[in-house]
Amino acid sequence: MEQRINFQEKGQGALKTLFHTGAYLKKSLIDEKLITLVDMRVSQINGCAYCLDMHSKDALAHGEDAQRLFTLNAWRETPFFTDRERAALAWAEAVTAAHVPDDVYARVKEQFTDEELVDLTLAVSTINTWNRFNIAFTNPAAVGTYRAGQFG
Repeated sequence: MEQRINFQEKGQGALKTLFHTGAYLKKSLIDEKLITLVDMRVSQINGCAYCLDMHSKDALAHGEDAQRLFTLNAWRETPFFTDRERAALAWAEAVTAAHVPDDVYARVKEQFTDEELVDLTLAVSTINTWNRFNIAFTNPAAVGTYRAGQFG
């Protein structure tokens, strides 16, 4: 499979919005470590190799435990995640699937304020958008080349 178009080069104007959103999220009330877990889980669901490579490297560089990353796909069956993280992961999965059951909403509302929940939803939406770009305009040669912290 070959790269289709270099969307990062050809779509700079469009991508500015995503970069601004990312900058906003870094300043949000949601911990960066939690956003990275959400980014990883959504990228697993969507099958985005580039994003998985990127976010796993960033997570490890920021002190995330490797065991948690190795078992993230089965987070429900592990003891490694807090109630807040579990609520965020369930929310991320539901929003990604475009179906948010009442029990998932109730669980996330126990852990997050309204403002935090809006920011968490923005984080889920943003990584879904990045996944879509990377999958649509695939660049297999780029997978594995990311260096932790490369994009700030």
